[in-house]
Formats: sequence, structure tokens, C-alpha cells
Amino acid sequence: MKKYISLFLVISIIVGCFCGCTSQNDDSDASTTTEATTAKITDNTTFKLSYTQSDSLDPFEAETQNNQILASLVFESLFDLDESFEPVLNIATSYSFIDSTTLQVNINPQLTFSDGSALGTDDVVYSAKAAMDSPAYGNSLDCISSVYADGNSVIFTLEYANPNAVNLLTFPIASTDDVDGFPIGNGRYRYAQSDGKTLLKANVSDSFDPYITTINLVNIAAADSIDNAVNIGNISFAFRDLSSSVSKRMSCAKKTVTMNNLVFLGINSSSGITANAQIRKAISLAVDRDTLVESAYSGYADAATSLFHPSYELSENAELFSSTADVATAKQAVSQSGIEEEKLELTILVNNNDNRTAAANLIKTQLESVGFTVTIKKEKYKKYKTDIKNLNFDLYIGEIKLSDDMCLYPFFSDDGNVRYGIDTDEFTCDDLYSDYLSGDVELGKFILSFNEEMPYIPLLYKRGMICYSKAMKGDMQGYYGNFFSNIESWNFTS
Repeated sequence: MKKYISLFLVISIIVGCFCGCTSQNDDSDASTTTEATTAKITDNTTFKLSYTQSDSLDPFEAETQNNQILASLVFESLFDLDESFEPVLNIATSYSFIDSTTLQVNINPQLTFSDGSALGTDDVVYSAKAAMDSPAYGNSLDCISSVYADGNSVIFTLEYANPNAVNLLTFPIASTDDVDGFPIGNGRYRYAQSDGKTLLKANVSDSFDPYITTINLVNIAAADSIDNAVNIGNISFAFRDLSSSVSKRMSCAKKTVTMNNLVFLGINSSSGITANAQIRKAISLAVDRDTLVESAYSGYADAATSLFHPSYELSENAELFSSTADVATAKQAVSQSGIEEEKLELTILVNNNDNRTAAANLIKTQLESVGFTVTIKKEKYKKYKTDIKNLNFDLYIGEIKLSDDMCLYPFFSDDGNVRYGIDTDEFTCDDLYSDYLSGDVELGKFILSFNEEMPYIPLLYKRGMICYSKAMKGDMQGYYGNFFSNIESWNFTS
């Protein structure tokens, strides 16, 4: 019996030691596995963007879309806009209107640039003035007459009452100094140089810890070359504004983004049958905007059912146009015009742009269905612009990038880029628009006046496209004006 007890004790001790060793090994393996799983794999070689080497990297001097897009990684702005064109605080901490033409913006006095220097109101004033004179931001900032610092605030004086002026304060905030010849911002990345090559290095912090720590820049200036480069993976990402039939030749991963680029029918309201308001209404009613979106723009657009972008909150209360044609009502408007049937002749002027030419052909068919005889006049861009300025048209298909405050003065002011053919001496809607901005009349009164006079006809808002490598992982959430909104989550891990 003693032998059995001794043997049992020996076996128990051996088993206990074995189990203890096994347990210890399991804990060690688990710790190693956990560490390997949570370790972040950074990437400083794979992600590549195109840039134009011959163009400036200074955001206020850059003329190419290539380099202007890079600026959004290096510089922050007073405000960002979300996908509904609503302002979101960024460098600014708050804002208020002192009166209808004075906007006060407060900033965080604790901010610094990527080189560690303080970011103050003087830098904001410098950046605002530089932006007002820049090719990228100058046109949209025309409504700002002056800017100055007041303590931790910056005061913007406006040329006219503009309740949406804060939407314009999305220009980059840059330091008045530079580092090694590169402009300085306080964005997520900074310009740097390595082995004679220009690149972007991440400003890693507790709030920004990306997988992509280095962005390599590839000198590609030509639009067609950029399309090919992203298709074959020589660059990882590009924004395309679809100014030509880009969508048809892109085989990479894609995401559409809203833009405030309005395609419209300009109307000669000073002469011909288009001087008749009922004819102008009939033209608008006859147009099938959904067909233009799907056929002429391959779905890369949004039908213009109001005077503002459909994503903008004001458009909900300002719907004016149907997205489909109303042939019966259009014919009724033609009848009410009093124009004889044999005089219902129109010419549509268009330049040699694939999308607009396709739209012109569709509009021709749509107008002919309500009794018009339509001729399309296609011209090279220089002649097209000259004909518009000389009012040598009945209708023309135009496009304008409206500023983010949704300002319509390009149509209504004496020096507006697309004022041609709009008889502001006869119309009242232009004056009512100014009254609306000043707060003297409700928006609805201006909308009703526009509908009666129909000075121009909104057709659609173009969409753009974010194109990126199929090898890239992460939920792509970029949008126009903030293309790299969640770049910290992008990676190339398998």
C-alpha cells in the first residue's frame, strides 16, 4: 500500500509540473500574439500622389489642381464644410455677425504650426489677404473688402450683406515663415525633402496616428497621364472633376462626390422669341433634367430642382423645377406666349465639350417635342465665349462653379461672369435677391419672382470622382473640399 501511495504522489508531482509549464507557455504565447496583433504597421513607401513640380506648393500661388489638392493635407482652415455645405468649426472656435456686413471669427490662441511656432490672428489675416489675391480662392472671396485682427478675433468686412459668408472661410491658414523653402501649415502632414525628392511627412500626434506616415509625390501634370497613372497603380489617389469623359476610362476604385458646378441654359432675354417670359418658362418645362443627368452625364450629376445645390439646406424650401419634363404645361406656356408657330425657332450655342454637346442634342429633341424648331451651333471655346459676350445666341449651355455661399451674383451683378443675356433693367428678381441677402424680404418672394421672369434655367449640378488604388484598404469617406477626411484609416495591409 505504501508503494502505491508513493507512486501516486510522484505521478501527481510530475503532472503538476507539466501543467504548470504548459500554462506558463500558453500565457507567453498569448502575450506575444496580442502584441503582434495590436502593433500598428506604418507605411512610408506605398501611398503616392501626383503633383506638378513646375507649379508652386504655396497654396496661394499654386495654379494647378494637383498642388491645390495637396494643400488640404498640409494646411487647416478656419472652417470646413460638410457634404451638405454646412460650416464646421476647425481653427475657428466660434463666429458671429456684428452687423449684416461685419463677421467676427474667434480662434484658439493655443494653436501651433507644424514647426512648433505659434499660430495667431496675424497669420490668419496674412492668409486671408493672400487668399483674396490667389488664383485658387480669389474669385470666391470677392465679397470680402477687408480683414484685420482684434485680440483673439479676426474681423471680416463684407462688400455686401451675405448671411452665408462664413462658408467662404475655408482657405488655408499658413505661416508667414517657411522651412527649407516649404510653406508651413498646421495640417496632418508637412512638406519635406529626402534624397532630393519632395514628399509629405505625417505630423503624428495623439489625435492623428495614421498608417500612411509618408506620402510620396510623383510629378505628373497632364490630366490624361494622371488618369492612366491611377488606373495602373503608379499613383494611389486622384480627384477628377469630370470636365471630359473621364469616367468611361477609369478602371480603378471610384467614389462620386458632390460639386457646386452648375450647368445651365443661358437665355438671351433682350431679343428674339426668348425675350418672351412665357417662352422662357416653356423651355424650362420642356427640359427633362433626369435624362440629361443619366444620358449626357452618365449619372455623374444631380438634377437642379432649385436655384441652390440639392444637398444645401435652402434647396428644400426653394424647389422650383421638376426633374422630369412637363410637356403639357410647356405647350400651354407656348400657346400663352402669343408667338406664331412658324416663328418658334431657337438656336442652342455650345462649345466642343462632350457632355454639353450631348446635353444640347437631348434638349433639342425635348424642345422639338413641344413645337420648337431647334438648331445646334457648336463652336470652339474662344468663338463660343465671344458669341456669348456679343449676345449672339438664343440659348447657350454654360457651366459655372458657384461659390460655397451659394451666391447668385455671377448672374445678377454688372460684372458677373455669366450675366450675359440677363436684362437686369427689366427684371426685378435681381433686386429681390439683394433684398433677400440683406434680410429685407423672404427667400420665397425672390423665388416667385425668378419663376415669373426665368432669367436663366438651371439644369444640373455636376459630380466629381475620387479615384483610388484597388489595393487600398479602409472606408473611403473623402468628399469635395475634404478629399482626405479619414486618411488616418487608409492602409495597404492584406
